[in-house]
Amino acid sequence: MNMYCQSAFHQLEVVIASISEIVGQLEEEDLHYRPTKGKYSIGELLEHIAIIPAADGRVLEEASEVQMKDFHHSFQPKTKAEILNRMFDHFALLRSQYENYSEDHLFTETTSWWGVTYTRFEWLLQIVAHMYHHRGQLHAMLVHTYNKDPEILLFE
Repeated sequence: MNMYCQSAFHQLEVVIASISEIVGQLEEEDLHYRPTKGKYSIGELLEHIAIIPAADGRVLEEASEVQMKDFHHSFQPKTKAEILNRMFDHFALLRSQYENYSEDHLFTETTSWWGVTYTRFEWLLQIVAHMYHHRGQLHAMLVHTYNKDPEILLFE
């Protein structure tokens, strides 16, 4: 695997480890908390986080909108353990996907179903940003709405 991709995957490992640590501190009933009407509950946010590596891995291979909707509907974890298992599985799938890319593949542009074009390497950077963004949302929901500070390191 390209050394730049290895560094990006290290950052994904950091964010996934911290999300796992946060989830480990939650009770199953915490998954139902919804701080803002019409927005994700904690459980729904965690379901979204868990699917990001696999879903975004499909996006960068130009999956259609219909294919992405079908993929999202096939993913319905409801417990903390199911969410974490899926997140780890989806991370492993993404890593395997990138291990098979040549340098040419990494720097080939692909276009999402909604029209955004990046190289596969740029998509990987976007996936890292996407994971950190939602971990920040999760942390803010817990701290500012439910007064549950996980008191973990968010960065190395």
